[in-house]
Amino acid sequence: MSHAEVYLQEASKIAQLVDRDTVEQMAKGLATVRNDGGRLFVLGVGGGAGNAGHAVNDFRKLCGIEAYAPTDNVSELTARTNDEGWETVFAAYLEISNANKNDAIFVFSVGGGNAEKNVSVNIVAALKEAKSRDMKVYGVVGRDGGYTHQVGDAVLIVPTLDESRITPHTEAFQAVIWHCLVSHPDLQRKATKW
Repeated sequence: MSHAEVYLQEASKIAQLVDRDTVEQMAKGLATVRNDGGRLFVLGVGGGAGNAGHAVNDFRKLCGIEAYAPTDNVSELTARTNDEGWETVFAAYLEISNANKNDAIFVFSVGGGNAEKNVSVNIVAALKEAKSRDMKVYGVVGRDGGYTHQVGDAVLIVPTLDESRITPHTEAFQAVIWHCLVSHPDLQRKATKW
């Protein structure tokens, strides 16, 4: 089989294996965030940061949820990295935003954060800050879900079919899941153009 055939067969199988109950829990939780006047902070690094910016647009425009991706503000992100360190950029963003129990975090990460392995420690620090503020935590992650899955309220782990393609499938399914959410009847308030 060609690479394209293998990859797309895996994507089809992953779509069949996705935990639908977790997706429904996310939709209900995000509707509560909106209805309570809360905000959604979407966090990711690398490909997850790109997904975060796109998701923020969709949650704001289609669902009427006040949403932010700290990585979209490159001036603040790089100033905080330079002055305070990369590990604290997201936690400091939550702090200055006066994040509270009505707000939530949505994490897009392949590994979900792991302090012991020094991977995505800025996500770990943000999750600790969020939990100290009684915020809800949602996410779409890969592998074992890392710290995001350990402390999250509704976190989808994208099933792993082949270790060599964890990252592309996880990042692709982050987009699949957030688009499922923004078109969910409990969340969507405005129709898409097409």
